Formats: sequence, structure tokens, C-alpha cells
Amino acid sequence: PTSAQVSVVPHSGRFCYTLDNDLLSTEQRQFYEDNGYLLIRNLVSDEDIERFRKEFTRICKREVKPPGVMIMKDESLKSQFGQSEKVVNKVQDFQEDEELFRYCTLPEVLKYVECFTGPNIMAMHTMLINKLPDSETQTFLHPMHQDLHYFPFRPASRIVCAWTAMERADQDNGCLVVQPGTHRTALKPHGYPQWEGKTNKLFHGLLDEDEKIPKVHLVMEKGDTVFFHPLLIHGSGINRTSGFRKSISCHFASSECHYIDVKNTTQEHLEKELQEMVSKKYNATSVELKDIWNFRARLVQGERINL
Repeated sequence: PTSAQVSVVPHSGRFCYTLDNDLLSTEQRQFYEDNGYLLIRNLVSDEDIERFRKEFTRICKREVKPPGVMIMKDESLKSQFGQSEKVVNKVQDFQEDEELFRYCTLPEVLKYVECFTGPNIMAMHTMLINKLPDSETQTFLHPMHQDLHYFPFRPASRIVCAWTAMERADQDNGCLVVQPGTHRTALKPHGYPQWEGKTNKLFHGLLDEDEKIPKVHLVMEKGDTVFFHPLLIHGSGINRTSGFRKSISCHFASSECHYIDVKNTTQEHLEKELQEMVSKKYNATSVELKDIWNFRARLVQGERINL
């Protein structure tokens, strides 16, 4: 089901996961309350999407080198395709690339984001995903996971992801898969799934997945945007086509959110892995998880308070 297809009777009492606003209907707020996601059709223009696509190609060809950007590749294809989009499966942390960062400032996106975060909005985590066709050696399947596993800031209900399809996404090319209602559960332990030779760095998944919870495949057209809660269990399937499935996304948070200490929690091992990666990349001796997120975070609206 999508928010457009479902009519629900509002519960009495207040909403936990959205703030009072003039944009969302009661039905849309209730849908998000019950399911943890809200799909808005045709939100981002074709013109903007084409501009993001061009910039992605320029980054892949190294025509531009934004500071801090992390380019994730399938190394097994490098000898075959060299520096091209055919080897890059993700451009992450593009907050210093002005062209891609425009996505995080689009008024049509921010007006929805504000319904979840309030008026003081930080862009915390940015990604352009280029889901490669599946190959013998590498599966670009993202295991089911909760995004909050990666985030050392709270409260979760003031964080939201905006994820926009840059072309049609369906079951053939590995669209998003969600488990509605799981945003009301706790953060679960994550780690690398037991797939021989088929895991990407930092593609953590639930260690104990409940197969009984129904899954919904979010079939989306170009420009469609889904907003979802960081505890919603989701993932994406295999790209069984010969094309590339692109999407652009940003995790937004209220700047009133605060950092937490993840020591002695299920997130502790992630902190160590990130620290090792950053220390290696920047030759830094001691890096706090909070420092990594401070570097990524960028104000897009209102006032910077805690984050």
C-alpha cells in the first residue's frame, strides 16, 4: 500500500511521529504513524534529477572532486570499466558538492521534512545510490536494516529520511522494501550478514530478522519521494536488469537533537569500524564518532542548536 491508496480512520490522541502542520492531511499523518513511511508522488522535477545525474557522472569521471565525499566502488569491475559510473555503486557524504547538495535544500522536499523535524533542519547524511546490475562476484542487495543503527543522535522521531527515485524503481531493479509498522520497535543488533563474499563495507543488516513481518515493495516512478522513520526496517533487492537504478537521499534531523554515547550499546562496534575508516582516510590518530557527524552535518533551514 502507499499513502495515496490507503484510507485510515484516525486514532484518538496525539500523533507521535509528526508535528502539527498545514501540509499533511490527517490521513497522511495517520499513515505515517501506523506504517513509518509516507510516499509522495512526483515531488522532485525531471530537470533537477537530470542535473543530479550529470553531477554524479562528473564525480565518477573525477572531473570534480568534492571534499569529504566517499565514492564506493565494485573493485572487481574496475579493470573492465575504469573510472566510470559502471563501477560506482554509491557517492556518500556529498554535503560539500554544491550541485548535489541542492537536493537537500529543495523547498518542495524541505516543506515535508519540516513536518517531521520542525523548523530547525540539519542535513546529516547524504547519498546518491547507483544500484549496479547484479554480477557473479558481487550482490548489490542491501540487507534489511534500521538506519538509526548508524546515527549517534536522538530522539529518533525527529529524524527522517527523504529518498527520491531518479528513475522507475521496481522489483526488477531492486526497489526499496519496507516492513510497515517496525518504526515502533526498538533498535535491534546489526552486523554483516552471513553471505560468502557478498557484503559491501558498512552494509550492515539485522542479525535476527523476523521473516513473519510482511514486506512491502515500494514501486516508485522518477521524482517520487518516500519519507521514512530511522527505525523502520527496510532494505533493497537485487538489480536483475542491465540498467542502473539511481536514487538520491538525505537523512534530516532537527538541530535540537542531541548526540549520545554509543559505548556499551549495539552501536559500539559500528563506532570502531567508522573510526578506523576515517583514521585511515585522513591519517588521524583519534576521532570521536561525534566529530565524524559534526563534519557531515550541514544546516539547511533555521538555526543550528545542538548537532
